[in-house]
Amino acid sequence: MTAVDFRQRLLAGLGGEWPEPCPLNVQMRQRITKEGYHIESLFYDAQPDDAVPAMLLVPEGVTRRRPAAAVICLHQHQFHLGKHEPAGLAGAEMHQVGPRLARAGYVVLCFDAICFGERKSRQLKDMDYERFVFLRELVNGRCMAWKNILDIRRAVDFLESRKEVRHNRIGCYGHSMGSTHTWMAGPWEPRIRCLVCNCCLPTYKGIHREQMLHCYPNFVPGIHQHGDMQDIVALIAPRPVQMNFGELDEGSPIDCVREGLETIARQYEKLDAGESFSYLIEEKTGHAMSEAMWEATIGWLDRHLKRR
Repeated sequence: MTAVDFRQRLLAGLGGEWPEPCPLNVQMRQRITKEGYHIESLFYDAQPDDAVPAMLLVPEGVTRRRPAAAVICLHQHQFHLGKHEPAGLAGAEMHQVGPRLARAGYVVLCFDAICFGERKSRQLKDMDYERFVFLRELVNGRCMAWKNILDIRRAVDFLESRKEVRHNRIGCYGHSMGSTHTWMAGPWEPRIRCLVCNCCLPTYKGIHREQMLHCYPNFVPGIHQHGDMQDIVALIAPRPVQMNFGELDEGSPIDCVREGLETIARQYEKLDAGESFSYLIEEKTGHAMSEAMWEATIGWLDRHLKRR
């Protein structure tokens, strides 16, 4: 199957074309001053009647006259934390990536994925609500990943509405579930100039072999007969992608990861873009954002978003 055919199959499995964007209807609610940057707590609409709670981190000195590159920073599968962890307001220090990026000069957008943070249900508990939304999307002819991708596309729309952002210098970083969101969105959002995916490429082969109950965004109906997760990542080529993994991460079996990375690398080489794909497999490391992974992340972003 050609890449074009696979792309069409993937879009059909996800749920079809994306709707025309609605007005953002941005609503500010709070400004929080931090050392070296400030945070704007706000809402914007992903779809009609679907306001997304978000945190925008803006470095000191970045203005409409002195705009900066921007990074969408996507959170992991922690219902109670959502955007607050990457924004540096809660959770594990190693996953508080937003402040590190802001102090490095990037405008950073952290938002709650559907079912997480302030987008949780008042009726159903965390995992029950996630299951409900996944099934609701299925009967509507879509899957959870379709909604996650749409939300990321709207995040780019929001960043492009900001005068402090260099519109041709937008990147995306995600850890764990956020990594899945990143590489799932990559083929469908060309305005994202480069991507960093930290700790998540289980592959359907690995999920089925290990009988893993993985995050719902990983599952696209009808796609495994045509390809696997690495084939989705390969559709991002030739745009730059960095992928980081821990050798001991049980959520992404390392033999399946290595096999997948070979597939992705071949596609980049085929397009004469070998230097635009890079990966790190850290020995004796599990599901984490280690210092080595951070160095790979910031190096990749600086290389592709800050160079002229």
